[in-house]
Amino acid sequence: MKLINRIILHISWVLTLLLAAWASLFYFAMVDEINDEVDDSLEFYSEMLITRSLAGRELPSSSSGSNNSYYLREVTSDYADSHPSVAYSDEEIYIPEMEESEPARVLRTIFEDCDGRLFELTVLTPSFEKDDLLETILWCMVWLYLLLLLTILLVNVLVLHRILRPLYALLRWLDSYTVGRANEPLDNDTRVPEFRRLNEAAIRNAARAEYLFDRQKQFIGNASHEMQTPLAVCRNRLEMLVDTTELSEEQMGEIFKVQQTLDYLVRLNRSLLLLSKIEGGQFPECEQVDFNALARRAAADFGELYAARRIRIELREEGALHFRMNPSLAASVVNNLLKNACVHGGEGGEVEVTLTRRSLCVANTATGGPLDGEHIFERFYQGTKKEGSTGLGLSIVDAVCRLYGLHCSYAFVGGRHTFTVDFPQ
Repeated sequence: MKLINRIILHISWVLTLLLAAWASLFYFAMVDEINDEVDDSLEFYSEMLITRSLAGRELPSSSSGSNNSYYLREVTSDYADSHPSVAYSDEEIYIPEMEESEPARVLRTIFEDCDGRLFELTVLTPSFEKDDLLETILWCMVWLYLLLLLTILLVNVLVLHRILRPLYALLRWLDSYTVGRANEPLDNDTRVPEFRRLNEAAIRNAARAEYLFDRQKQFIGNASHEMQTPLAVCRNRLEMLVDTTELSEEQMGEIFKVQQTLDYLVRLNRSLLLLSKIEGGQFPECEQVDFNALARRAAADFGELYAARRIRIELREEGALHFRMNPSLAASVVNNLLKNACVHGGEGGEVEVTLTRRSLCVANTATGGPLDGEHIFERFYQGTKKEGSTGLGLSIVDAVCRLYGLHCSYAFVGGRHTFTVDFPQ
């Protein structure tokens, strides 16, 4: 969920709770204020009736046409002891004239006259319907809430979009930033201190990543170059030793094993150097590459190797695949995929190369189960160790694909390892 949406969601919940609490407080405060006013009126009317009764004066009619009415009755001492002397309550009172019950505020007062008799005076006045009031307040609050919520959310969206503009600019810059490439400078001027610190932190981390990348690239390049000479010297000395020295069959076998190890180191060194150059962007030359011709040429080049392992190769051209990129890297992609299919395919198996207008697919018969799709393109990952493999072929393919915006994927379909390179439209 986006940051703005999350903020708006939290604001909505908070506003809902605050407005609900405010509506409840408003309702109870209003009811309490109305009750106070009514109670004062009832108390004044009750005191007037009690004063007249104690003075022996004639009391007004219990239904004098006003809102107030009263009832006076004599009670026992037991009743007086068990009831409060003054009590307010909300009750439903039946009104004969209206033939229905209406809500009323009632005041009951117990007093004693000069003869020691006890009386209960009940004074009441019609009150408002609290349920109707509650419903009215509820609907008012609902419409008020919707209006306030929409207004506040609209204002917050506009304000947040403006405030978070530097953050989105920074995110766009980070998304487009690629280590080792020529990147645009971060143009994100802002007066917000937090965003300025975030920009500075991003620039520092980008500079640190560039520095480490350059050091790594330089180290790999230097190491690969430095290793070429001693490896070549070792191979030449072994060849001279074989040509000029009488060696036993066992010694010749050991020398052959050493030569195999040196050949592996040479291939590994070349692959590492190629990866370093790819990641360093040292292949700027681009031209329209005919992948159909590359696949035919690679199939012919690997013909003897495939024949030695009794692997049948089938080339299916379902469309002409052309893409603008460095021709050497294009050949590297095709050659590494075909070599990977040969090295990791079983003897007597099949390799199927399919080309369409937008994809290159290489599928080979599997000798086991599926490979780990999450790690198959990592350097030196080989699943089960295969002779003649450096573990860098698929890493080179993946590096080239990332360089040109291609997508390389692996799938295990029908007992076959399938590698597909998808080209953009």
